[in-house]
Amino acid sequence: MNRDDATGRITIAPAQELDYDWAAHLMSGSDPWITLGRRLAQCQAAVRRPRTELFVARDAGRPLGFVLLDPYGCAGSPYILSIAVDAHARSQGIGSRLLTFAERCVVGCRFVFLCVSSFNLRAQQLYLRRGYERVGEFPNYVIDGQCELLLMKKLT
Repeated sequence: MNRDDATGRITIAPAQELDYDWAAHLMSGSDPWITLGRRLAQCQAAVRRPRTELFVARDAGRPLGFVLLDPYGCAGSPYILSIAVDAHARSQGIGSRLLTFAERCVVGCRFVFLCVSSFNLRAQQLYLRRGYERVGEFPNYVIDGQCELLLMKKLT
């Protein structure tokens, strides 16, 4: 697996110890996690879940965003648990870079999966542009009146 990506000044590499708390705070302080009712303690547990890998995008050492990956999370295929970008770094392609990085980490796998909330239209648009297809939905799964949409991308 490729575990380091350098494009211009942006680098993506495995998280360092201090990054886990930063990532949990980023999650708990932004949507979709606010709308989903995720508290800081839940986010701290999520970024440290066994078997997952946390990667952080940085610019000159400053964290910009992260991707949390479970290499075997959906029917034995890679599953992207979360992608988050700090508010000051949004709309600069960081989310796309994190998504590309995650896909490169699992090169050789046939498929990669992720879920996106039905209210998270911006993220849905990104994933659909990047070749993800909707393969299922979980109505009222986290919050009533909304769905979690299961998306899949064929890699090979």
